[in-house]
Amino acid sequence: MPLRHTVLRSASKEVVLGHDRPFTVIGERINPTGRKKFQDQLRAGDLSAIETDVHAQVSGGADVLDINMGVPLTDEPELLRQAILLVQSMSDLPVCIDSSVVEALDIGLRTYQGRALVNSVTAEDERLAAILPLVKRYDAAIIALPNDEHEIPMEADKRLELTRKIVRVATEEYGIAIEDIVIDPLAMPIGADTSVVTTTLDTISRVRTEFGLNMTLGASNVSFGMPGRHTIGAAFLPMAMVAGLTSAIMDARSPQIVAAVKAADLLLGHDEWGGAWIAAHRARQAAERAAAPVA
Repeated sequence: MPLRHTVLRSASKEVVLGHDRPFTVIGERINPTGRKKFQDQLRAGDLSAIETDVHAQVSGGADVLDINMGVPLTDEPELLRQAILLVQSMSDLPVCIDSSVVEALDIGLRTYQGRALVNSVTAEDERLAAILPLVKRYDAAIIALPNDEHEIPMEADKRLELTRKIVRVATEEYGIAIEDIVIDPLAMPIGADTSVVTTTLDTISRVRTEFGLNMTLGASNVSFGMPGRHTIGAAFLPMAMVAGLTSAIMDARSPQIVAAVKAADLLLGHDEWGGAWIAAHRARQAAERAAAPVA
């Protein structure tokens, strides 16, 4: 099975997800979930926290920025429109538009200057029918989760079955190119069941073998509820990369996790001659020298 390339673009920059490419870091931070202060600011029309989040994630090594404006008691489509305009005024990184509201996705895709990644769709017939036409109309790529109205499957076999359904419906019924389907293999909290990561890794490997598709997941989900979350994330992502994960929605502000991903790129042969690893090391040294007190 050929390995696919998924192309994302801003107005001036292109990022390609691929099994033969460096891992794509999708910054998760522009999301009000679990951030009460940020939610209150957004309700008041204050988007200044987004500026802080953009700077922190870009400097941390993000390749793509996820934008979620899902705040109760707000006009989510309008908030998302404003957030996309603000982010694009500050950064040339491509964007992942993250919403469960169809109207918000429509306005977000209409506003965005480039080729976005849409987060996300499930295997539910109703969701596929609502979201895939937008993806096709705006020439976007889509993250697809292999769960449906009945369950979040805990077995890799069922996840593969639903992946097959998503691929068939998207390509045959809506004319979406197969390389524009990015599968989320479902990362579950290991604190609830220590076997869940094995299932995720099995799903990743099998999706790669059967379809050659790119994959992403919410990396922070794995460590939820556990101590030492950054250490767990720094161990999990290289394991997932070996299995075939090509990107993750993750904390780009965490040097430990980002460094683990970049080291895995080097070891997997996705960093030619170690150029990116060496350049990052020299940049850190220069920053440390600049911050050092003058003797």
